[in-house]
Amino acid sequence: MTTQVTLHGKVALVTGGSRGIGAATAVRLAREGADVAVGYVNGKEAADDVVRAVKELGRRAVALRADTGDATEAAEMVDAAAEALGGLDILVNNAGVGVIGPLDTLSLADVDRVLDVNVRGVFLASQAAAARMPEGGRIITIGSCMAQRVPGPGGTLYATSKAALAGLTKALARELGGRGITANLVLPGPIDTDMNPADGPYAAGQAAMTALGRFGTADEVASTVAYLAGATYVTGAEFPVDGGHAA
Repeated sequence: MTTQVTLHGKVALVTGGSRGIGAATAVRLAREGADVAVGYVNGKEAADDVVRAVKELGRRAVALRADTGDATEAAEMVDAAAEALGGLDILVNNAGVGVIGPLDTLSLADVDRVLDVNVRGVFLASQAAAARMPEGGRIITIGSCMAQRVPGPGGTLYATSKAALAGLTKALARELGGRGITANLVLPGPIDTDMNPADGPYAAGQAAMTALGRFGTADEVASTVAYLAGATYVTGAEFPVDGGHAA
């Protein structure tokens, strides 16, 4: 049997693609046939490793450094990806930061940084991508289960930033639907990554909040992103990949 290459000939940009969910997504999209630009802000060696993994699958790849919290760099990365790989069909807004702590400890700098990366950067990258995409493009944004359920104190700023992505996604779906461009939002629960390992000090409590009682894997999130990259009649939707965190 042969496996259909669903994304053959497509070009994808994955922001925050050097590790965790972003790295798994970049490799999964390449496995489905896409050429991939890997965005990163720190960790050039890790980004280069992802590029090598994509190329080993027979696809083209490039690593692009940009701080998506910068008002110009988010859009510039989109343009750079399109120039390097000859176009852009799929944008995966994965880059994000989290500042968790009591409300009265959050500084203005914390607020600015989280909203700049998690909201403004996603908006500007999506805006730039929409200007570049042909008919049938895909915008897929990685949010958080905390946009649907905040299980305890300390997540005010982070949840605010991730909840904003639901409105952005629905509005993009309406604005770009006439061009066949879809926009969807993936909401991961606790996922085993180097930033939040399944054996970390707070892991047991997070796992207990899910219906399945465990952390998810980056590959499980990436499979949902790959589905949305190929789906033609799904837009403006939210996809929890959270093990039942919101159940």
